[in-house]
Amino acid sequence: MVGTPETTTQNRVVKLFQQQLQYRYLGNWQYRENNSNIEEDILKEYLTKRGYDLNLINQALYKFKQTA
Repeated sequence: MVGTPETTTQNRVVKLFQQQLQYRYLGNWQYRENNSNIEEDILKEYLTKRGYDLNLINQALYKFKQTA
């Protein structure tokens, strides 16, 4: 369970990422089923839009899964 000071800090970081870095906030997935540190579908979509080769993307995802 996360304490109040940490939650406050996390909220500030989320705000920074959204406002200053233009990141898309996907919400609090703490209790989401199949929650993962690596959201493969989102990462794959992002890398594809930036022109990375599908084979390279799949290799990277494989390596991420091996080390995560």
